[in-house]
Amino acid sequence: MIVHVVKRGETLWQLAQRYGVPLERIVAANELSDPNRLAVGQALVIPVPYRYHTVRTGETLWQIARQYGVAVEAIIQANRITNPSLLYPGTTLFIPARIHTVRSGETLAQIASFYGVTVQQLIEVNDITDPNRIVPGQRLIIPPAKPLIEVNAFTVDQGEKGAEQVREVGRHLTYAAPFAYTIRADGGLNPINDTAFIQAAYAARVVPMMTITNFTYQDPGSRLAQTILADVALQTRLLDNVIQVMRAKGYRALNVDFENVYPSDRKRYNEFLQRAANRLHAEGYVLSTSLAPKISAEQKGLLYEAHDYPAHGRIADFVVLMTYEWGYRFGPPQAISPVNQIRRVLDYAVTAIPRSKIMMGFQIYARDWVLPHVQGQEAETFSPKEALERAIRYGASIQYDAAAASPFYRYTDEQGRQHEVWFEDARSALAKFELVKEYGLRGISYWVLGYPYPENWVLLEDNFRIRKRG
Repeated sequence: MIVHVVKRGETLWQLAQRYGVPLERIVAANELSDPNRLAVGQALVIPVPYRYHTVRTGETLWQIARQYGVAVEAIIQANRITNPSLLYPGTTLFIPARIHTVRSGETLAQIASFYGVTVQQLIEVNDITDPNRIVPGQRLIIPPAKPLIEVNAFTVDQGEKGAEQVREVGRHLTYAAPFAYTIRADGGLNPINDTAFIQAAYAARVVPMMTITNFTYQDPGSRLAQTILADVALQTRLLDNVIQVMRAKGYRALNVDFENVYPSDRKRYNEFLQRAANRLHAEGYVLSTSLAPKISAEQKGLLYEAHDYPAHGRIADFVVLMTYEWGYRFGPPQAISPVNQIRRVLDYAVTAIPRSKIMMGFQIYARDWVLPHVQGQEAETFSPKEALERAIRYGASIQYDAAAASPFYRYTDEQGRQHEVWFEDARSALAKFELVKEYGLRGISYWVLGYPYPENWVLLEDNFRIRKRG
């Protein structure tokens, strides 16, 4: 698939003709509410069997060809490259599709197995109506081989609403985690209504992951964490309660998200995590932790100092980096999860934590700030889909911050107030997926479900194979 940025005056019909794709497929891939109305600067996913690659520093043509499973000669010919040993970072290369000519007696399953793709991928890319009827001489497009990753998604919606979210995107997930069981000072847990959620997870072959936390939107939780971390007996009681819930409800993984922990409790927090790992592993469960987005071991601040990256990387089975919220809802308008800031976090994280244990956080919502911004004034939070519809409704031209890899726009509402909106689109999703590939990470962790963002899920499937453990 490729991403097309809409220019002034372009229509969806013109794009369908240009790329040779049925208009209905573009509408479906992007879940367009009105195909006749597009925003200038809108990034559309075009479901074609070819793609483009932007050369990174140090990459060779052989590495790129291997990544996409095509011959070096095919890339050279398609891009008319005169010196294959000389590639400039930032160059965009057209990657031609692989073609397989069906031989007598071959089945679709055999062809899929040979190329390391799925039968379903072959069916979708080649518009095959009857997978049992392929004929010798038939030419099939072979989609590129894709890296295997794990994907987690949190949701703050519990009960049937959260269950429906899992049913909608469960095929893209390895783990799903309702947020959250809050801990109590006596080692107890405040219950949540998660039965339907867990049932939906199992039906979608998704591992349900329990989350415990020390904070609420009213209380940062620092003193509560200190109370638990200062008393081994309370920790034992807390872990007893956690395991009891996991057994009773069918959770198979635990995420510990203790935030705003006092710096003086850093060592005690590490010791608690080791106790948790020992208990959980004995039960056959998985332990993960959520980590503040640090850029160095010496980073100061209540959010950061007690989060010991090397210790978490050693103790936990995997970690979730909370690489979002630069565009805080009570702060000034800016990209919510800018790629340039995420890269700084990853540069440090990979020096302290095995790459195979790192899940990069990816927020999937938009924010709208009223201008001029007044400190403490809350921005409106909604979906990327709503951000696009709002841009169309107010006739805004969408711009793109290349450094942050994030789209934004301004508009004036009916009361004459100016607004600034930052959101995610197909381009920003691809930029984050490229980070996962570049750094060789375990995968992606979404915060949070419940905000429609169709382009993300289409491109996620196009770029990765998702490990299923359910």
